[in-house]
This record gives sequence, C-alpha cells and structure tokens, in this order.
Amino acid sequence: MKALRNILRALFPARLRELTYPWRERLGRIPLNCAVDLRVLRRLRWSREPAEDLTVFEKRIFSQNGEDGIIAAIFAVIGTTDRYFVEFGVEDGAVCNTALLLRQGWKGLQMDSRDGNLPRIKREFVSAENISTLFDKYGVPNVFDLLSIDIDGNDFWVWKSITRQPRVVVIEYNAAIPPQETRVIRYDPSFRWDGTDYFGAGLGALEKLGREKGYRLVACDSRGVNAFFVEASLARDKFAPLTLEALYRPLGAPHAPKPHSGNGDWLVY
Repeated sequence: MKALRNILRALFPARLRELTYPWRERLGRIPLNCAVDLRVLRRLRWSREPAEDLTVFEKRIFSQNGEDGIIAAIFAVIGTTDRYFVEFGVEDGAVCNTALLLRQGWKGLQMDSRDGNLPRIKREFVSAENISTLFDKYGVPNVFDLLSIDIDGNDFWVWKSITRQPRVVVIEYNAAIPPQETRVIRYDPSFRWDGTDYFGAGLGALEKLGREKGYRLVACDSRGVNAFFVEASLARDKFAPLTLEALYRPLGAPHAPKPHSGNGDWLVY
C-alpha cells in the first residue's frame, strides 16, 4: 500500500495532496456548532445594529487563522453579488482563505509562484508591475466580491497597484509594527521573505491606503495576521466605527518572526 502511494505521489503529486490532505485535521476544523453559527449569521444579516468584534465569528475550516468565519460574517452583513474571488499566495491551496468558498460554489482565481500545484492554481509570480496584466489574462471582473492577498512581502504595493474594485479585501499586515505607525517595506519586485519581521506593511499604512482606495478597516483576526477591509459605501452603518487601536491585534506566538538583523529599509507612507 505504501509503495502504491509513493508511485501515485510521484505521478500525481498535487492532485494526491488535495485528495489525501489530512482528513482528521479537516474534521477538526469543521465547527461542531455549525447550525448555531448559521443562525447567528442570519441574525447578523438582518440586524439593525452595526457589527462590532468580528473575531467572535472566527472559524478554521480551510483557513489558517479563523478567516473562514470572519469572511462568512462580513458577507452575512453586506451580502454577495457575483461570488467571485481572487487570492494569490495560496501555496498548494489546501490551507487558504478561498478554499472553503470554492467548495461552496464560488468561482475565482487562485495564484501562487510554486511549481507542482493543481491546474486550477495558476503559477504566477505576482508583482505591482504585472498584477493588472494577470487580472486581464485570467478575465477578472472589474468589480467582484473578494480579494485576498498573502505574498509575505509586497502585499501593500500590489494592492496599491490594483485598479479593480473588490467589495472585500483581506490582506496580511505586519503586527510587529505598532498600529499608529505607517511603515512599509521599500518596494523590491524580487523581494523574498527571509522569515524575519522585515516584511509587508503595518496596519496603520494599510488603513491609510485603504481609505485612499475607498475602503474601511472592519476587523483583524485574533492572531494578528490578516486585516479585513470593506468598501466604505457598503460598510457605512453596518460595521461599528472602531478605532485603529481597537481593531489591531498583536501577533500571536506561533507566527512571531525573528527580528531582522538590521533596522530594515522602511518607508513611512
């Protein structure tokens, strides 16, 4: 049996990863109180009170830090339109922010720079210079429901370059930077994260960029990894106007990177 498995892994590495992704881990992520969650989400959809702390909705089904639940809560509030997503930095697609949506019938584009992935995951190295070309190449609509960015480096600069209008944006932030600071790494299209705290942008820089692009920050996950933005016109009166400091979450211990050997070449946005 083990020999057959090794042969199949050699012949179909990406497909086998998806088929044999540890089922116990997947079952462990499925919320036991799923029916209760659905009732809560329906109540949230029709509530006249603005949504406040979205971390209470965190659920890890296929996402890494509870993003599945926060995304569900946001769309329970604002509704969906085309149920189309774009996510880049998905690795092999087993653990990412759009895997659950794909299984719920959403359509979209997943991209990653690594080799050997499933055919549905497009092999592309994303940069600020090529993101518009890639969107054109794969027929991304001008307006769509969800964009998720997780490339461990130039996330800020790529989002800044995007001219299309997703209704919701999920983007990684650098929680090692205090929220009131607007620091961001200097743009380098060939940047590769070295595992230190020199990457991406602080929440303050992303919140400022989001406002310039017409978005409002509505949540950060409790582990201090991702920030959630909603188009400002949709967020009005539907999400409580919390301060940047109230929304900020520090980086959880499992994700804490080692300090950079130098001060890093930071820009203030």
